[in-house]
Amino acid sequence: AVCFVAGKYILLFYDSVHRSHTSIYLLYCNYLIMHGRLKVRTTEEERERKKKEQALKVKAYRAAMVKIQEKRLSHELDGEMLLLTSQILLRNPDVSTLWNIRRECAEQIVLKTEDLEEQQTIFETELNFSEQCLLVNPKSYNCWHHRCWILEHSPKPNWEREVQLCTKYLKMDERNFHTWDYRRYVVEKANIPKQSELDFCTEKIKVNFSNYSSWHHRSLLLPLLYPYEGEAQPKRAMSEEKLQNELEMVLTAAFTDPNDSSAWFYQRWLLGYSRQELDVCAFRCNNKHAMLAFTNPLILDAKDVAITNSEGTVIIKLTNWHSINETKADNVWFFSLTDNAISYKEFPEEAFLEINRSDISLKKINLKTYKESLFYFKSPNQQHAFSKNVLNELQSQLESCESLLEYEPDSKWTLLTSALLMHAIDAQKYHNKSLENLEKLQKVDALRENYYKDLASRWILEKFLLNWMDSDAVPYELDLRSENLNALYYSQYLCIADKLLLPNNLTNYSSMKQLQGFSIFEY
Repeated sequence: AVCFVAGKYILLFYDSVHRSHTSIYLLYCNYLIMHGRLKVRTTEEERERKKKEQALKVKAYRAAMVKIQEKRLSHELDGEMLLLTSQILLRNPDVSTLWNIRRECAEQIVLKTEDLEEQQTIFETELNFSEQCLLVNPKSYNCWHHRCWILEHSPKPNWEREVQLCTKYLKMDERNFHTWDYRRYVVEKANIPKQSELDFCTEKIKVNFSNYSSWHHRSLLLPLLYPYEGEAQPKRAMSEEKLQNELEMVLTAAFTDPNDSSAWFYQRWLLGYSRQELDVCAFRCNNKHAMLAFTNPLILDAKDVAITNSEGTVIIKLTNWHSINETKADNVWFFSLTDNAISYKEFPEEAFLEINRSDISLKKINLKTYKESLFYFKSPNQQHAFSKNVLNELQSQLESCESLLEYEPDSKWTLLTSALLMHAIDAQKYHNKSLENLEKLQKVDALRENYYKDLASRWILEKFLLNWMDSDAVPYELDLRSENLNALYYSQYLCIADKLLLPNNLTNYSSMKQLQGFSIFEY
């Protein structure tokens, strides 16, 4: 039905489910025609009107859902079912059950015909419908997922058209991460050149620097287009030359709006603040038990670990490993030798830990001796070995940040980036200065005070463990009493210590379970 109100045509949807709602709406339209303009309602009247309107919508929705469920139980997956689901989804595209039902309907209808053209028409109809729903909510998980399903089952999916659709929606909202996720999916299917996608990212960033999704998309493309071929550990995300170019570009974006976080986060990724590569970080074995720690959680197989001599002969096969946290994947594993005790004299003079895993680069580790045990320790390495040109660029950016801080001393992003740059350039040299920045940030950005305390704790432990690795105290005693720690990070690195002395101001003890193997705690 069409109603002419105040010089405009209004389209009214009419069906058996919404009959009462439609009638009320027609009366309301007649009221407008008679009076020519809206009556100014009081707050109470407006609240009551909305309440009644909402009640009608809920009643209609429930009636439709009852009808849909009845038809589903009766396996009536037909055109009427599609009509009923469409009436609800066009108003609320986020009802997952209804999308599942539409997929069931589509499958049922497709099974009735072997004509590929007819099948394609069915899927095209679903694509068009999902696009109408996207106009209602462009950030609907269900709509985008439904399009993926349609295209995967369609006889002739048009991937290039989907790329164009993403471009259209990113013009409407360039920060819609749902569209970016879908774009990554269809671009791969359409075999769009990665360089073309990188150019698209660049254009979107130029339009709006505050586009976290575009920066993220860029971070996924660069390692593929400009892979790092050097030998530095940990590996960098991309080649040195491209890294330098990206650092220059992101600084321009960051300084355009210092209070926007998008570019600062991307710069942080460029500096290498990401998850460490999987590696062995600590090992200890005596005649009673053994502990093995990794940088990241993994599932340890019984055949993965053994102690060998210099000739490669297996001396001890360590098979019965248990997760410290009693989880399937863990970064600290415990092995008891109680039932199969060995003598320290059986340890070879030159012993090695052999790891039989393809995802660990260092497969044979030279072990040291301490009293009647074998051990290995490698401090956490969060610093990347940058080339001279990249270091010069980082130093230049640090100077720019320091200059900006002279004018805006309380700029939180500049303070944080300055600290991160110092840590990336030379963590040892700038250790105290970077901690000063974090201490100031606790006051400037008080809402994130604990975040800065935690980051400071992480850096303090990195420096301490680096020094501990070369000291005579390893693995006997690890004395942290004089350190200003808020939390105990890198706990898997500490599991080989006999004695761990903790500071009084430590507030987070959640990781203590990982240290139960050898350590004797003192507070």
